[in-house]
Amino acid sequence: MTKYGFVIDHRKCIGCHACTVACEVENDVPLGGFRTWVKYIEKGEFPNTRRYFSIERCQHCEDAPCVEICPTKSLYKRSDGIVDFDPEACIGCKSCMQACPYDALYIDPRSHTAAKCNYCAHRTDRGMLPACVVVCPTKAIIAGDLQDPISEITQMLAREPVQVRRPDQGTRPQVFYVGADETIMTPGLATQPSMYMWSQVGPSTVSLEPKGAVDTAGWGGPRNPTFGPNGNPAAPSASRGPLDLGVQGNSGTRAVTVYDVPHPKAWGWKVAAYLWTKSIGGGALMVAGPLLAVGPDDAFLTRWAPFLAALFTAMTAGLLVWDLKRPDRFLKVVLSPNLRSWLPWGSYILILYGLVAALWLVGSLAGLTNLARLLIWPGVILGAAAAGYSAFLFGQCEGRDFWQSPLLLPQLLAAAVLAGASALLLLAPIAGANPLTLSVLGAVLLGAILVTLGVVLSEVYSIHANKDVATAADFIKRGPGSRAFWLGVVAAGAVVPTLILLAVLAGVLPIGLSAIAALLSLAGLWIYEDVWIRAGQSVPMS
Repeated sequence: MTKYGFVIDHRKCIGCHACTVACEVENDVPLGGFRTWVKYIEKGEFPNTRRYFSIERCQHCEDAPCVEICPTKSLYKRSDGIVDFDPEACIGCKSCMQACPYDALYIDPRSHTAAKCNYCAHRTDRGMLPACVVVCPTKAIIAGDLQDPISEITQMLAREPVQVRRPDQGTRPQVFYVGADETIMTPGLATQPSMYMWSQVGPSTVSLEPKGAVDTAGWGGPRNPTFGPNGNPAAPSASRGPLDLGVQGNSGTRAVTVYDVPHPKAWGWKVAAYLWTKSIGGGALMVAGPLLAVGPDDAFLTRWAPFLAALFTAMTAGLLVWDLKRPDRFLKVVLSPNLRSWLPWGSYILILYGLVAALWLVGSLAGLTNLARLLIWPGVILGAAAAGYSAFLFGQCEGRDFWQSPLLLPQLLAAAVLAGASALLLLAPIAGANPLTLSVLGAVLLGAILVTLGVVLSEVYSIHANKDVATAADFIKRGPGSRAFWLGVVAAGAVVPTLILLAVLAGVLPIGLSAIAALLSLAGLWIYEDVWIRAGQSVPMS
């Protein structure tokens, strides 16, 4: 059986970009998109410096996370090991971009669908080599059948020590590297400056150093920047001193990225808003259901809880569709799904939950009390499923280790109770809820705030699985997201509402002020979702 792979010999690469140009011409890649590209990193201190070239591309993993997360089977693995894609099936959800630990995918601006290196499958099927291999002037790129014992690639793998990118991800990549420097193989080891050789990277570098700190790296930026342009973390530059020269004569102490291609963040405020609206929608019945099950019928909870659930679940679905690059193809998620992906399962859960909430609302408005009570526990269970399924979806985002925390599921469930109780409290004065209901909702909100804050702080301050998770947590604790986190999430979104609710429950403040605590809690939750999404994408993957 044929199994294709690449060997990249970094000892031979001269950084000429012939592979990039050939790939773009052969595959009609639009301007701004890259299936293969060359990254430059410089190490050392003048005059003992050296430039390294890194050829980046899809790794054609044996266990490809992009294939697993793709909701419509647009990405698939061929029998010969090539990970290929079908643009006609893609909905542009960008989940594959988050699942790939190698930054190999991009959105084609013309078709608005995902694309990447596919080993020039149209050439390979005709017995031809990929275009990048043909044009490489130094034969730094070798392609072939890994199962053929006499092929050039197999013989090279047998005699040369090789490395693979990010072996910790367990994807078993089929692109092997010879003579690659550690800063080439490990994203984030090189400092990210505000300017490349020929282009501007983005906004000024964000530093955790005091203003006026001396630039010791010699690159015109702040000393030891922890986070670079657009909030991306940058490896610290070492202080001046004797250089630790490696076996190749390069310095192991200082490195800077001097050329790279753009890596836009795939998910933004719409995904953060989707998490927020989903928390409100799912939490409405999670809060109201148990109160109705153990207590007497309450007209406010019976009518307004399913209304909130149906409204915000519909808003959640709308945000999901809006964020797609091909929203016209959304039904493919439901009609031709990849059931290994959690995105179709989430869609089914939201649809079923929305139907239950709508039936509950119709039953309560029509006076069908038995129907409404019959739907209480299905509503609670589906509400929890709607709030929590995202933990499994984000868990499939293999490239974003920060999003794979085991605390994500309890955080989402606690946040849903917080959001549901807050939304009901905001509606209570308008809908004429009785004081007892207000007090109970206030107590529920208080408990949810404390649990949510405890889980969030544990997630940020616990012992992290690896450096990437710690770096993303630092983005929240003391990086670009710290002001929003400490002032918006902790202070305004948790501490102040807690004090208000304690005073209200103690009878010091009027019960109507619970609505202020609810509004602040919802605002704090929105801010946290936004910071959390940005933090997860702040760690470089290539």
